[in-house]
Formats: sequence, C-alpha cells, structure tokens
Amino acid sequence: MKPEEIHMKFSNQNRNRIIALLSMLAAGILIGQIFSTAERTVQAKVQKELADEVLRFHVLANSDSTLDQEMKLCVRNEILGFLQTEMPTGASAEATKEWVRSHCDEIEQTAEKCLTEKGYDDPVNAAVTTTYFPEKKYQDMTFPAGNYEALRVEIGSAKGHNWWGMLYPELAFWDAVHTVNEETKSERDGILLSEEEKKPEKVKFRFYLQEIFQK
Repeated sequence: MKPEEIHMKFSNQNRNRIIALLSMLAAGILIGQIFSTAERTVQAKVQKELADEVLRFHVLANSDSTLDQEMKLCVRNEILGFLQTEMPTGASAEATKEWVRSHCDEIEQTAEKCLTEKGYDDPVNAAVTTTYFPEKKYQDMTFPAGNYEALRVEIGSAKGHNWWGMLYPELAFWDAVHTVNEETKSERDGILLSEEEKKPEKVKFRFYLQEIFQK
C-alpha cells in the first residue's frame, strides 16, 4: 500500500478534547512563569490526562542499513493499511488501545508478510507498551514530553533508527504521508532518529489561551 493511499477520518470530538488539554498546558506554562511550582504541577497533570487520550505508534528498524530502513517504512505502511481497514472508528481511546492489544498477533503477521515478500525473514514483535517520548509536533499540535502508551513494533534486533507517529486520534495516517520529525533524542528509551527524520516540519501552534494572555 502506498503512503498516499493511507488515510483515516479524524474525530473532531477527540481533536477538540486534545486541543483543550494542550490549551490548559499552555495556560499553565504562562502562569507558571510566575509560579514555577504551579507550572510543574499543571504540566504533569495535563500530560497524564493527555496520555490517557492518545495511543502512539513506534516502529524500530532492525539496523541502520539502507535496506533495513526501507523495510521499516514498508512495515509501517502495511500496518497502517491493516489498521485503516480493520480498526474500529469512533471508539474511545481505551477501547482502541484494547483492540490493538488484542490484535498484536495479526499486526505481527502483517509486518512479517511484508518482509517475506521483500525477501527478508526478520521476526517482528508488536505490543502496546508505555514508552517515554520527548516533545513532539503532530500537524498543528505540540505534545509535551512524558510517558505514553504506544503500539511498539520491533523488527529483528530493533537496533536501528525508528519512526513514530500517532494511532489515536488518527494522526499517524497523516504522518505517513507528511512525516513530521523531531530532533530531540530520548536516552531513557533509546529512541534515535535518522538524518532524514531529524528534519522538523515548520509547524507553529498557537494556543487560544496564550493569545488571550498576550493581548
């Protein structure tokens, strides 16, 4: 499946909920410029609430070789195609996470089929895990650093540069076409980005509450 063919309808209700949380975070940061303790408290609380509302997507390549990196993108596209077809739409974040947990075997089979067709026999492991992510931009939204649940797909030894996106809400399907990348590395989870993936898209998100406070 070509990346251009990958698309899923984005839920306005879920998007508005996440934007509201991000706006609260922005307000907390502005207020926290005066009260640093309040800033940290608000950031931690909002990040935790936000983490409950999203499911991220993390694909780790076998190695940094050109072919292994190509296989990483092939696996990513095939998994997104499978999820686009099979994953229920309109479900809650928790219901979506539970569905993904219960279909990890099929996700692994989808990925391994992609590799087999390309002449590779690397094993694939898929699981929903809690992973630390640095600050990340998706479209017009900036997600704070912290622990998030993610569908983690490991190819082979999983020692290569990786790709990440968002499965719920359905931002990964947009990212598969217009890859948004982050320069930040997470030593805590061994997250590494290739040179191509280090080129961030110039997206600027302005929070509604921040605009009010700046007037």
